[in-house]
Amino acid sequence: MIALAGVGYRYAGAAGPALLDIDLELRDGEVVGLAGASEAGKTTLCLVVSGLAPRTVGGQIRGQVTLDGEDVDAWPMHRLSQRIGIGFQNPSTQLSGVTDTVFEEVAFGPMNLALPRVEVVARSWAALDLLRIDALAERDPRRLSGGQQQLVAMAGLLAMRPAHLVLDEPTAQLDPAGTRMVGEAIERLAADGASILIAEQKTDLLASICSRLLVLDGGRVALSGPSAEVLADLELSRLGVAEPSEVRLRRAADAAGANVARLAGAFARD
Repeated sequence: MIALAGVGYRYAGAAGPALLDIDLELRDGEVVGLAGASEAGKTTLCLVVSGLAPRTVGGQIRGQVTLDGEDVDAWPMHRLSQRIGIGFQNPSTQLSGVTDTVFEEVAFGPMNLALPRVEVVARSWAALDLLRIDALAERDPRRLSGGQQQLVAMAGLLAMRPAHLVLDEPTAQLDPAGTRMVGEAIERLAADGASILIAEQKTDLLASICSRLLVLDGGRVALSGPSAEVLADLELSRLGVAEPSEVRLRRAADAAGANVARLAGAFARD
């Protein structure tokens, strides 16, 4: 489990904090969603949970971050990265750039864990199969579309089999079919015990895979609770988050029903 208690974070040189008083528990086998308007603090929280902030990006952090019950304040990044995987919306930040085939790219991470060759091969094929991109195995990753590269980057992350996974808008470059594949992969990983934090603009995806949801506003948690409740909250649109299609349709149907009832009442009075 990853737990944050009273966490605040300020980027180096920034006039004010990017995060304020964040409390979060990410339990094993759970998918927690993260939503909010642009600049609300979603990416920053992903960086903090993964350990990249402040270790890699600098800045100052306060509060406590624990991983499986251990305070990680003094942990170096290489130790954290063995337990927590992070995926970003731009695949160019994750592809190694040194491999000639998609299979080699996916295998790159497990190879650096010094795993046996048989294990590396098995994990790589399993990750490719999970995202249904095994047909790309012999392709040059540098010659793929942005969406295909994103799926390859995701496969490389899945092949590492981290116990905890942080994803910052992993479907930003994907079409509905690709988004569905990533959602299914996330659900399978959670079923195997992984804890997953996913920041997304696509609230339909969050509604389908997340048990809980946090909505950030100005670096603070504005809404928190079961996904269905948060995504139906009337405050959501004010916070710059689009309602999922199911909620929009339900409200449209309710409004239409109310209009019909009013018309029927008017006719009855006439």
